Amino acid sequence: MSTYARQTGRTVTLPASLDEAVAALAAMPAAVPVAGGTDLMAAVNSGLLRPAGLVGLGRISEIRGWSYADGHALLGAGLTHARMGRPDFAALIPALAAAARAAGPPQIRNAGTLGGNIVTAAPTGDALPVLAALEATVVLAGPEGSREVPVSHLLTGMDPLRPGELLSFVRAPLLHAPQTFLKATARTGPGRATASVALVLDPARRGVRCAVGAVAPMPLRPLEAEAWVAGLIDWDGDRTLEAEACAAFGEYVAMACIPDPADHADPANPAAGELPPAVAHLRRTVAALARRALGRALS
Repeated sequence: MSTYARQTGRTVTLPASLDEAVAALAAMPAAVPVAGGTDLMAAVNSGLLRPAGLVGLGRISEIRGWSYADGHALLGAGLTHARMGRPDFAALIPALAAAARAAGPPQIRNAGTLGGNIVTAAPTGDALPVLAALEATVVLAGPEGSREVPVSHLLTGMDPLRPGELLSFVRAPLLHAPQTFLKATARTGPGRATASVALVLDPARRGVRCAVGAVAPMPLRPLEAEAWVAGLIDWDGDRTLEAEACAAFGEYVAMACIPDPADHADPANPAAGELPPAVAHLRRTVAALARRALGRALS
C-alpha cells in the first residue's frame, strides 16, 4: 500500500507495486519518479530541478531482481549497480556486470540503479554502451498498459517516455558468449568515463556488436567496423585474430565515432582539417579500448 510524506513542500509517494506507482504518477503528473537518486537528488539539492513531488520506487520489490524468458533476461529497473556486479549476475551478462562494477565509488554503486542510468541518459552512463551493444529493449509501464521499445530508441528520443510512464524492466539477450566492457577515466580509481567501449560476440548470428560511450550524447554503434571484423573471424574454429587485425578494428571504430573534420582534405589550408589535440587523444583512447575489448573477447 502506498504511503505519503511531506518534505520541504514536496509530496513524496512511496508505492509498493508498479501499479501503485503508475497510479501515483497519473494522480500527480508533475511528480518525478526516483529510485537510487544519485543524479536526480543531486540536481534537486543544487536547485537545478524542483519537482512538485517525488514517487519513490525503492519499495517495489518486483523491479529489484531478474527472471528468464525465451533466451533473454528480464532485468528489473531497480537493480543496483552493486547487485549487478556480483558473480551470479556476471555469469549471465558479463559486460553489464563489469560496467556496474566501474560505475563509481561504493556509495554510488549501492544506490544507483539500472533504470536510473537509462532514464537519466547521461553520456557517461556506464550501462548505456553495454545495453546498446546487446541491442536490449526496455519495458515501459504506463496508464495505458505496457509497451516495449529498443533502448536505443529511448536514448535517442525516437520513442521517449510518455507522460505517466515508468521504466520497469530491461530485456537483454543471454548470448552465452564472450563480452567485455572497458572505460577510460580522467583520474585513477572509479570515475566518470572519458570514453568507454562495450563489445559482445554473437556466435548464433556470427556477429560482433560494439558500442562506444561518453564521446557523444548517446552510445555510438560503428556498424561498418562490426561487419568488417565479423567477416574476418572463423566462427567455426578458434575465433582468433592476429594482433594487426585487432589494431585495425580499433582504428576503424575510432574513426567512425570521431571522424575527421569536414575540411580535412582542403589543400588550401592543410592545418584546418587537423583534430584538436584533446580530440585526437580521445580518438586514440577509443582505438585502444576497442582493440583491447576485441582482443579480450576473442582470447
